[in-house]
Amino acid sequence: MFSFLIVAVLCTSCLAAPTSSYSYSASVGGGSGTSFSTAGGNGRITAIRVWEASNAYITGIQVRNGAIWGAVVGRVWGSAQELILFDGETIVQVSGKYHSNYVYQMYVVTSRGRFLVAGQPIINSFNFYPVDPKAELILLSGRFNSAGITSLGAHWDVI
Repeated sequence: MFSFLIVAVLCTSCLAAPTSSYSYSASVGGGSGTSFSTAGGNGRITAIRVWEASNAYITGIQVRNGAIWGAVVGRVWGSAQELILFDGETIVQVSGKYHSNYVYQMYVVTSRGRFLVAGQPIINSFNFYPVDPKAELILLSGRFNSAGITSLGAHWDVI
């Protein structure tokens, strides 16, 4: 009877342990160049900009947290696509295409089904989404060189 009580207490304590809602979608791409993280602003992601070289790869990314735009990672070159989120809207998926040297396409999807598409659909596909269905994109990370984004990963959490 005593051993049953010990097992019951241990099981109950395991159920009471906090669970982490954080998840990481491992980076894709060649990974050469300087590492980056879009973290740094206060609050949730409220907008994103993505620059693409004409008929080619992603050259730069910029994320707004709250009312503050972060630094551009990569470079501002080519045309920019921008998605400004509504109040309460979050980014729930980042997909696209990559090859050995660059991220060629980004497809950003929101909790309201809106999306941003930038770049060209070339070679390998990736699809980033959180493990916890209540989580949202909190930052992007990866690498860039003087021409563009060479690798990309996504970090998710419940805020």
